[in-house]
Amino acid sequence: MLKGAIHIHSTYSDGEFTLAELRDLFRGEGCTFVCMTDHAEAFDGSSLRSYLDECKALSDSKFCFVPGLEYGCEQKMHILGYGAQRLAKTQNPQEIIRYIEEQNAIPVIAHPKDEHFPWIESFLTLPHGIETWNSKYDGRYAPRPGTFALLQRLRSRKSDMQAFYGQDLHWKKQFHELFVMLDCESPGPERILSALARGVYQGQKGELALPSSGILPTDLLSNFAKEHQKSDRVRKFLKSGKKTLDRMGLAVPAAVKAQLRRIF
Repeated sequence: MLKGAIHIHSTYSDGEFTLAELRDLFRGEGCTFVCMTDHAEAFDGSSLRSYLDECKALSDSKFCFVPGLEYGCEQKMHILGYGAQRLAKTQNPQEIIRYIEEQNAIPVIAHPKDEHFPWIESFLTLPHGIETWNSKYDGRYAPRPGTFALLQRLRSRKSDMQAFYGQDLHWKKQFHELFVMLDCESPGPERILSALARGVYQGQKGELALPSSGILPTDLLSNFAKEHQKSDRVRKFLKSGKKTLDRMGLAVPAAVKAQLRRIF
């Protein structure tokens, strides 16, 4: 089994870590791969080549970067292209899904908003997976059970759709301990992407293991609901406080922001 992390951003888009720093960070966590998903909109042809070249240069037999892109779509939907390496000329989400598949890459809807669920269910072209836990968007403590329910409804139409567990890592003080355990003998972009596509992995947070099918016991989903509700109340309270400070022309101190990112 290989330990790794997916949905990671660097200074090539809006992340605070360089690729070299990410390599050191995740090797220190015992990881052998990281799937990068810097924002496609941040690139032009030259910077994209630099990104791909640096991912390759920083990879070896013990650790590898799998370069990919995150595509911004209509209504602020985001679609991850694990292994995607080409910029797009459309923001239509179903066209983006097909465009990622044309690259033999893996399309995954990132941190789907609750209000987008009916829209996603209307898609004629479905992605390979749904990001059922994004530890930045959902928080470190628990995912939204509704996202797992969405996946299961979609699996009634496309049975091989999978649950993905991503960090959406941007900040140096951000929680970064949601991992993926991959049934793969050795690191390498093609082998890692193949294992992800086949669903031979599980999400891992501490002693909690979550299957790629996204089929979870009822009691676990109930616990997730309670934990997420508690943390979400605190997050909303803090966001409300920030808006109040913004209206007063006051900024939240950087040190406070960093500490909150570490907690949530």
